[in-house]
Amino acid sequence: MYSEIAANKRKTYLMFFVFMIFIGIIGYIFAAVTGNTKILPFVLAGALIYAVIVYYSGSRMSLAVNGAQEIQKDDNPRLWRIIENLSITDGLPMPRVFIMNDPSPNAFATGRTPDKAIVCATSGLLEIMNDDELQGVFAHEMGHVKNYDIRVAMFAFALAAVISILADILLRMAFFGDDRDGDNNQVFFILGIVAAILAPIIATLIQLAVSRKREYLADATGALTTRYPEGLISALKKIERTGSVLNKQNTATAHFFFANPLKNHSVTNLFSTHPPLEERIKRLENMETHA
Repeated sequence: MYSEIAANKRKTYLMFFVFMIFIGIIGYIFAAVTGNTKILPFVLAGALIYAVIVYYSGSRMSLAVNGAQEIQKDDNPRLWRIIENLSITDGLPMPRVFIMNDPSPNAFATGRTPDKAIVCATSGLLEIMNDDELQGVFAHEMGHVKNYDIRVAMFAFALAAVISILADILLRMAFFGDDRDGDNNQVFFILGIVAAILAPIIATLIQLAVSRKREYLADATGALTTRYPEGLISALKKIERTGSVLNKQNTATAHFFFANPLKNHSVTNLFSTHPPLEERIKRLENMETHA
């Protein structure tokens, strides 16, 4: 289990390194084709301000758009006890606990730091999971908290937003650029179109790759916390049978959830924030075998 956790962390750092290189390339293209490096800091500053707003609003947005309601211990002692015990085991502060009214079995965690952590269960999850399975699900979610995965996910989302903004500016300048130099403007137009089309796609794929690695990492961390991976495996198999699609769908918060809350289509699978459930189960079973 420890080797799986270490490998997932290394791969995440590598992806962030690629992310930063890609931002540098986009910035270089922007400066080169405009011939005006002085405006680049202002463009980057504006994009980063937007990214910071997205980063800090993620938790509030996830609760609001999903209609999650905060509970106290008396409202659901079973859920509260499980999360409280996991917090003690992980040495983390007790997170705020929410429930959202949805028949689909799912859960999510949010909050940039452990002292601001929030965990949420759907009513459907509480209905179909036994205590061992519920403990497995929230050991996974507390693993996200412990590993600062929400911060990582929002940072990746913010970087993707920066790249998309730069690409959009390139596209607009390509169409509305100065016509005084025809050859340069033609090159500018071509580069702007290519960057505007490819950059957001590549940035999104890197972001999703980061999210998927953090899901594997949270699975491994959760299994290590409970010392009972069978509970998490059983929960994943049950969700695989019943499905995890929410009634109220929102792509902006999909990456927070335990399992993919969106309807799957062959094209959108490429852009899923979650690895396939069967692959997660397989990895946990292999970890159990080699533990």
